[in-house]
Amino acid sequence: EEPQGPVRELAQGAEKLWRTAIRPFTEFSRRAGWWNILIFVLLFKLGDAAAGVMTAPFVLDIGFEKTTYGRVVKGIGLIAVLAGGFAGGVAARAWGMNAALWIGGISQMASNLMFVWLANAGANLDLLIACIGIENFTGGFGTVAFVAYLSHLCSERAYTATQFALLTSLAAVGRTLLSSVTGYVVEAAGWAGFFTLSTVAAIPGLIFLWWLTRGRKG
Repeated sequence: EEPQGPVRELAQGAEKLWRTAIRPFTEFSRRAGWWNILIFVLLFKLGDAAAGVMTAPFVLDIGFEKTTYGRVVKGIGLIAVLAGGFAGGVAARAWGMNAALWIGGISQMASNLMFVWLANAGANLDLLIACIGIENFTGGFGTVAFVAYLSHLCSERAYTATQFALLTSLAAVGRTLLSSVTGYVVEAAGWAGFFTLSTVAAIPGLIFLWWLTRGRKG
Protein backbone atom coordinates (compact mmCIF):
# COMPACT_ATOMS: atom_id res chain seq x y z
CA GLU A 1 0.00 0.00 0.00
CA GLU A 2 2.99 2.32 0.48
CA PRO A 3 3.53 3.00 -3.24
CA GLN A 4 -0.17 3.74 -3.67
CA GLY A 5 0.02 6.87 -1.50
CA PRO A 6 2.05 9.04 -3.94
CA VAL A 7 0.26 7.50 -6.91
CA ARG A 8 -3.12 8.35 -5.39
CA GLU A 9 -2.00 11.92 -4.65
CA LEU A 10 -0.71 12.30 -8.20
CA ALA A 11 -4.00 11.01 -9.61
CA GLN A 12 -5.99 13.37 -7.38
CA GLY A 13 -3.80 16.27 -8.44
CA ALA A 14 -4.26 15.43 -12.12
CA GLU A 15 -8.01 15.14 -11.64
CA LYS A 16 -8.12 18.52 -9.90
CA LEU A 17 -6.07 20.12 -12.69
CA TRP A 18 -8.43 18.66 -15.27
CA ARG A 19 -11.52 19.80 -13.39
CA THR A 20 -10.38 23.32 -12.49
CA ALA A 21 -8.28 24.38 -15.51
CA ILE A 22 -8.27 22.05 -18.51
CA ARG A 23 -11.95 21.09 -18.58
CA PRO A 24 -13.20 24.72 -18.45
CA PHE A 25 -10.86 25.61 -21.32
CA THR A 26 -11.87 22.61 -23.43
CA GLU A 27 -15.54 23.51 -22.86
CA PHE A 28 -14.84 27.07 -24.00
CA SER A 29 -12.91 25.87 -27.07
CA ARG A 30 -15.99 24.02 -28.38
CA ARG A 31 -17.65 27.34 -29.18
CA ALA A 32 -17.75 28.58 -32.75
CA GLY A 33 -15.10 31.23 -33.37
CA TRP A 34 -13.51 30.83 -29.95
CA TRP A 35 -10.10 31.95 -31.26
CA ASN A 36 -11.66 35.21 -32.44
CA ILE A 37 -13.20 35.69 -29.02
CA LEU A 38 -9.85 35.23 -27.27
CA ILE A 39 -8.10 37.64 -29.65
CA PHE A 40 -10.84 40.21 -29.06
CA VAL A 41 -10.48 39.82 -25.28
CA LEU A 42 -6.74 40.41 -25.63
CA LEU A 43 -7.13 43.46 -27.90
CA PHE A 44 -10.22 45.34 -26.72
CA LYS A 45 -8.55 47.31 -23.90
CA LEU A 46 -5.13 47.51 -25.57
CA GLY A 47 -5.25 51.15 -26.64
CA ASP A 48 -6.77 52.22 -23.33
CA ALA A 49 -4.13 50.24 -21.42
CA ALA A 50 -1.32 51.81 -23.44
CA ALA A 51 -2.47 55.29 -22.47
CA GLY A 52 -3.09 54.29 -18.87
CA VAL A 53 0.37 52.82 -18.37
CA MET A 54 2.10 56.07 -19.34
CA THR A 55 -0.34 58.72 -18.10
CA ALA A 56 1.53 59.49 -14.87
CA PRO A 57 5.03 59.66 -16.43
CA PHE A 58 3.62 61.82 -19.22
CA VAL A 59 1.91 64.30 -16.91
CA LEU A 60 5.01 64.69 -14.74
CA ASP A 61 7.31 64.98 -17.75
CA ILE A 62 5.40 67.90 -19.31
CA GLY A 63 5.71 69.95 -16.13
CA PHE A 64 2.98 69.12 -13.62
CA GLU A 65 3.75 68.47 -9.95
CA LYS A 66 2.95 65.09 -8.39
CA THR A 67 0.57 66.75 -5.93
CA THR A 68 -1.37 68.43 -8.73
CA TYR A 69 -1.68 65.19 -10.67
CA GLY A 70 -2.68 63.32 -7.51
CA ARG A 71 -5.44 65.80 -6.71
CA VAL A 72 -6.83 65.61 -10.23
CA VAL A 73 -6.78 61.79 -10.29
CA LYS A 74 -8.26 61.36 -6.81
CA GLY A 75 -10.87 64.06 -7.37
CA ILE A 76 -12.08 64.42 -10.94
CA GLY A 77 -10.60 61.07 -12.01
CA LEU A 78 -12.40 59.04 -9.33
CA ILE A 79 -15.74 60.74 -9.95
CA ALA A 80 -15.33 60.26 -13.70
CA VAL A 81 -14.52 56.56 -13.53
CA LEU A 82 -17.50 55.89 -11.24
CA ALA A 83 -19.79 57.91 -13.51
CA GLY A 84 -18.45 56.09 -16.57
CA GLY A 85 -19.00 52.71 -14.96
CA PHE A 86 -22.57 53.64 -14.06
CA ALA A 87 -23.19 54.93 -17.59
CA GLY A 88 -21.76 51.74 -19.07
CA GLY A 89 -24.13 49.62 -17.00
CA VAL A 90 -27.11 51.76 -17.98
CA ALA A 91 -26.14 51.62 -21.66
CA ALA A 92 -25.76 47.84 -21.61
CA ARG A 93 -29.25 47.47 -20.11
CA ALA A 94 -30.88 50.04 -22.36
CA TRP A 95 -29.25 49.31 -25.72
CA GLY A 96 -27.69 45.88 -25.29
CA MET A 97 -24.19 44.64 -24.66
CA ASN A 98 -22.99 44.96 -28.26
CA ALA A 99 -23.95 48.64 -28.42
CA ALA A 100 -22.26 49.29 -25.06
CA LEU A 101 -19.07 47.62 -26.30
CA TRP A 102 -19.08 49.75 -29.45
CA ILE A 103 -19.64 52.97 -27.51
CA GLY A 104 -16.98 52.01 -24.97
CA GLY A 105 -14.44 50.92 -27.57
CA ILE A 106 -14.80 53.99 -29.78
CA SER A 107 -14.87 56.44 -26.89
CA GLN A 108 -11.80 54.84 -25.28
CA MET A 109 -9.93 55.17 -28.56
CA ALA A 110 -11.01 58.79 -29.06
CA SER A 111 -10.08 59.75 -25.49
CA ASN A 112 -6.42 59.00 -26.21
CA LEU A 113 -6.39 61.90 -28.66
CA MET A 114 -6.95 64.23 -25.70
CA PHE A 115 -3.43 63.38 -24.58
CA VAL A 116 -2.07 64.29 -28.00
CA TRP A 117 -3.69 67.69 -27.51
CA LEU A 118 -2.20 68.01 -24.02
CA ALA A 119 1.25 66.94 -25.26
CA ASN A 120 1.20 69.77 -27.77
CA ALA A 121 -0.31 72.33 -25.34
CA GLY A 122 2.02 71.67 -22.39
CA ALA A 123 1.19 72.03 -18.70
CA ASN A 124 -2.33 73.41 -18.99
CA LEU A 125 -4.30 72.53 -15.83
CA ASP A 126 -7.76 72.91 -17.35
CA LEU A 127 -6.81 70.64 -20.23
CA LEU A 128 -5.28 68.11 -17.80
CA ILE A 129 -8.56 68.00 -15.85
CA ALA A 130 -10.47 67.48 -19.10
CA CYS A 131 -8.06 64.73 -20.22
CA ILE A 132 -8.22 62.80 -16.95
CA GLY A 133 -11.97 63.23 -16.69
CA ILE A 134 -12.68 62.05 -20.23
CA GLU A 135 -10.12 59.21 -20.12
CA ASN A 136 -11.44 57.89 -16.79
CA PHE A 137 -15.08 58.22 -17.82
CA THR A 138 -14.57 56.35 -21.09
CA GLY A 139 -12.32 53.80 -19.39
CA GLY A 140 -14.96 53.13 -16.73
CA PHE A 141 -17.67 52.86 -19.37
CA GLY A 142 -15.62 50.45 -21.48
CA THR A 143 -14.56 48.35 -18.50
CA VAL A 144 -18.12 47.76 -17.29
CA ALA A 145 -19.29 46.85 -20.81
CA PHE A 146 -16.27 44.55 -21.23
CA VAL A 147 -16.78 42.81 -17.88
CA ALA A 148 -20.45 42.27 -18.77
CA TYR A 149 -19.29 40.67 -22.02
CA LEU A 150 -16.82 38.40 -20.22
CA SER A 151 -19.53 37.37 -17.77
CA HIS A 152 -21.81 36.55 -20.69
CA LEU A 153 -19.11 34.31 -22.16
CA CYS A 154 -18.92 32.32 -18.91
CA SER A 155 -22.39 30.84 -19.30
CA GLU A 156 -21.51 27.30 -18.22
CA ARG A 157 -22.31 27.43 -14.51
CA ALA A 158 -19.88 24.67 -13.52
CA TYR A 159 -16.91 26.60 -14.96
CA THR A 160 -17.96 30.22 -14.51
CA ALA A 161 -15.29 31.25 -11.99
CA THR A 162 -12.41 29.53 -13.78
CA GLN A 163 -13.35 30.76 -17.24
CA PHE A 164 -13.84 34.31 -15.98
CA ALA A 165 -10.43 34.22 -14.27
CA LEU A 166 -8.76 32.91 -17.43
CA LEU A 167 -10.39 35.58 -19.62
CA THR A 168 -9.56 38.47 -17.29
CA SER A 169 -5.97 37.22 -17.07
CA LEU A 170 -5.78 37.20 -20.86
CA ALA A 171 -7.17 40.74 -20.98
CA ALA A 172 -4.41 41.85 -18.58
CA VAL A 173 -1.65 40.42 -20.79
CA GLY A 174 -1.74 43.49 -23.03
CA ARG A 175 -1.05 45.87 -20.13
CA THR A 176 1.80 43.67 -18.90
CA LEU A 177 3.46 43.51 -22.30
CA LEU A 178 2.95 47.21 -22.98
CA SER A 179 4.61 48.25 -19.73
CA SER A 180 7.86 46.71 -20.96
CA VAL A 181 8.00 48.54 -24.30
CA THR A 182 6.14 51.84 -23.91
CA GLY A 183 9.22 53.69 -22.70
CA TYR A 184 11.06 52.85 -25.90
CA VAL A 185 8.11 53.97 -28.01
CA VAL A 186 7.94 57.32 -26.20
CA GLU A 187 11.69 57.80 -26.68
CA ALA A 188 11.39 57.11 -30.40
CA ALA A 189 8.11 58.88 -31.21
CA GLY A 190 7.67 61.51 -28.49
CA TRP A 191 4.58 61.92 -26.33
CA ALA A 192 2.26 63.10 -29.10
CA GLY A 193 3.42 60.26 -31.34
CA PHE A 194 3.01 57.72 -28.55
CA PHE A 195 -0.58 58.68 -27.79
CA THR A 196 -1.37 58.74 -31.49
CA LEU A 197 -0.05 55.18 -31.73
CA SER A 198 -2.06 54.18 -28.66
CA THR A 199 -5.15 55.44 -30.49
CA VAL A 200 -4.26 53.32 -33.52
CA ALA A 201 -3.68 50.33 -31.19
CA ALA A 202 -7.41 50.35 -30.36
CA ILE A 203 -8.44 49.73 -33.97
CA PRO A 204 -7.71 45.94 -34.13
CA GLY A 205 -9.98 45.40 -31.12
CA LEU A 206 -12.79 47.24 -32.90
CA ILE A 207 -12.23 45.17 -36.03
CA PHE A 208 -12.64 41.96 -34.02
CA LEU A 209 -15.68 43.45 -32.27
CA TRP A 210 -17.24 44.01 -35.70
CA TRP A 211 -16.33 40.44 -36.68
CA LEU A 212 -17.93 38.99 -33.55
CA THR A 213 -21.09 41.11 -33.53
CA ARG A 214 -21.94 41.37 -37.22
CA GLY A 215 -25.50 40.26 -37.76
CA ARG A 216 -26.16 39.99 -34.01
CA LYS A 217 -28.32 42.23 -31.87
CA GLY A 218 -28.16 42.85 -28.12
